[in-house]
Amino acid sequence: MSGALAVFDLGKTNSKLFVFAPDGTLLDERRTKPVWKPFRGRNVLDDDRLFTWMSAELAEVVAAHDVGGMMVSAHGCAFALVRGTELLHPILDYEQEIPQPIAKIIDPMLPDYSETYTPWLPLGFSIARHIYWLATEEPQTFAATAAILCYPQYWGWRFAGRPLAEWSYLGAHSQLWAPLKRDFSSLVDRLGWREKFSEIAPAGAVIGEARIELADGTSRSISVHNGVHDSNAALAYYRMTGLTGFTLVSTGTWVIIINLDCPLGALDRERDMIANVTVDGEPAPSLRFMGGREYDLISDGWNRPISQEAVERVMARGIFAMPSWAAGGPFPEIRGHIVGGEVEGEERAAVAALYVLMMTDLSLDLIHSDNLLVVDGGLAKIDLLTAMLAQLRHRQTVVHSTMSEGSATGAAALAFKALGRSPFRDETVPIVASRVSGLETYRDRWRELADQARAAARADLRSGHGARGAGA
Repeated sequence: MSGALAVFDLGKTNSKLFVFAPDGTLLDERRTKPVWKPFRGRNVLDDDRLFTWMSAELAEVVAAHDVGGMMVSAHGCAFALVRGTELLHPILDYEQEIPQPIAKIIDPMLPDYSETYTPWLPLGFSIARHIYWLATEEPQTFAATAAILCYPQYWGWRFAGRPLAEWSYLGAHSQLWAPLKRDFSSLVDRLGWREKFSEIAPAGAVIGEARIELADGTSRSISVHNGVHDSNAALAYYRMTGLTGFTLVSTGTWVIIINLDCPLGALDRERDMIANVTVDGEPAPSLRFMGGREYDLISDGWNRPISQEAVERVMARGIFAMPSWAAGGPFPEIRGHIVGGEVEGEERAAVAALYVLMMTDLSLDLIHSDNLLVVDGGLAKIDLLTAMLAQLRHRQTVVHSTMSEGSATGAAALAFKALGRSPFRDETVPIVASRVSGLETYRDRWRELADQARAAARADLRSGHGARGAGA
């Protein structure tokens, strides 16, 4: 590949295009939002609309920046059923539960936690449940399927025509992968799915070429690299810059926390603690909650700065946002609510920021984080939030990268590595801790309230009063 590299970072809420020069310099970026629409009673991606945007933007950056290759980093929990050049069913939105009669069949089949290091998860957070849903309700479509493609590999297939698989996505709490065996799980063989998964190629490997039609009527061929799971791309980026012994807090719609130093035996299946898989196929102890989504819900979509004064006011009033405001996370038993009084505007946003901070701090304790702490993604841009995290984690060094887009930069690093290049260096800088009075006391009270609510919900479940599950 000559010239620059285009990286599509496809999140659940936002889709982005970044262009990197061969020396790692960021040359350009473009953004859109994916559209999800109804289809036969299911919610699905408008993949043609996204493909049209990707193709148009790619044509522009190929002409403007001499782009010679493309790479995809993508959110988890999505897959495609394909045959030849045909997508047989639109890509499912993972935020929908499967019908109860189908759940009663597939859920008891899911492998033991000791095999996949993935607990039972709701909705499509384990894509095995959604694959089984389509196999059951669309049997002819599933029988005709030549390949089940993970989301980044779908786009590789769409642009280069080659069906493949990749470790980090197969192993992203899918119930499809057994990380210690480095092989497909027993569920895949039990259901006869193994032959529907394609050959595994490393993230970043060149898998083919795409011909890009330019505005002037000419065309250019560019290399297509095998895609990657987004938070694992961020992890790979920081490791490739030379960092070792660190915990990654990768933020976006999800806050995903990965600590390779955490023993697998410390993972708690009841708190959404899982083993992801690195781009090299290693188990990656992880914990996650939908922090970006929850911040938006609690704050009513606040997108302006939050002052320390607003934070201190709501803390002084004893106002807390309690978990959980979205499915998954370490408090799956309880439904999110605000206690202590009514708030609006900036003060409500301050409560939302404190919620994400409290959840992140607790998650770091659950995953045994006592090493270097690297904060990446959207939340890394909120100075007050990261400064308060540094205040609470005063026994750890807390840093963030000046790049801030770790998943996209990691994808670029993997593609460049396949070409024998390593343009990126450690660019992390320390985060200066805030001095918010009473923050530690607020943290202790929040944990007390959250633990009480969890204990009560678990007691209800044991007594047969039903779940008090999270909901947006």
